[in-house]
Amino acid sequence: MFTARRNMGRTCIKGKDSWPELVSMDGHQAAATIEAENHNVKANIIDEKSLVIQNFDCTRVWVRVNSEGKVSETPKIG
Repeated sequence: MFTARRNMGRTCIKGKDSWPELVSMDGHQAAATIEAENHNVKANIIDEKSLVIQNFDCTRVWVRVNSEGKVSETPKIG
């Protein structure tokens, strides 16, 4: 979980890169936790059915939430 990631020739800054423990948590609380645990990322809360841009971004975490606002899948850098 605390490794440098390479994607398309770019290396992401070391730090936590996924948060499986946040599944089922309130989306806003999860986003705050992500940003507190890795200051290099911005957590973006989106509907679990939303389409997202497919480019890899070392500073972005998608937090997918269901209709109740709960995290529905593991948030990870990308």
